Amino acid sequence: MKKIFIVEDDESIVNSLKTALSQEFSVASVQNFRSVSQEISEFEPDLVLMDITLPYFNGFYWTTEVRKTSKVPIIFISSATDEMNAIMAMNMGADDFISKPFSLEILKAKINALLRRTSDFSNSSLQFGDFSLSFDGQVTGSNGNVHLTATENRIIRALFEQAGTVLTKEALLAKLWEGDDFFDANALQVNIARLRKKLAEIGFEHIHTVRGVGYVLK
Repeated sequence: MKKIFIVEDDESIVNSLKTALSQEFSVASVQNFRSVSQEISEFEPDLVLMDITLPYFNGFYWTTEVRKTSKVPIIFISSATDEMNAIMAMNMGADDFISKPFSLEILKAKINALLRRTSDFSNSSLQFGDFSLSFDGQVTGSNGNVHLTATENRIIRALFEQAGTVLTKEALLAKLWEGDDFFDANALQVNIARLRKKLAEIGFEHIHTVRGVGYVLK
């Protein structure tokens, strides 16, 4: 049974989520809001539901902390509907964003879709020049390695699989999210920028923008 960890301080929402998800998943929620990342590490969830407004430190802070050691999929659940919050969440390493109030059925569909996409990768590694990409999202080169989030892994895997071929934004979105309306072109651009910055740490600078069309690995 897949494990879901809830980071939310509204007990009524936590109880509703546990009731809705416990038949399909093993569900736990944070007990100490000063040690969220530690509790996540100890529980080893397959997916995290993260609120923005929390005691002591907000969800952006904890997502950044989690991303230092883990690529676990993270879905933000928040009453903050401003577009910039969604973009900031993904910049911090989130994989999706849903606004309160939300349908529990839609949330479950998003959780299952994200878990399915996370586990659907081939177990074989891919190669581009001196760089290799493992199925679990680690890019390795002569200058070291970096661990990618599930979303970043989907993006770079699609580019690795068709290196040298221009992938349009539409084709890339369709391939990555299988037609689910979870992310738009702006979100894709944000994730590409984040991915470039992370890969530059090991000297990988091969993602090129084809203006008005899409992206190519060369």
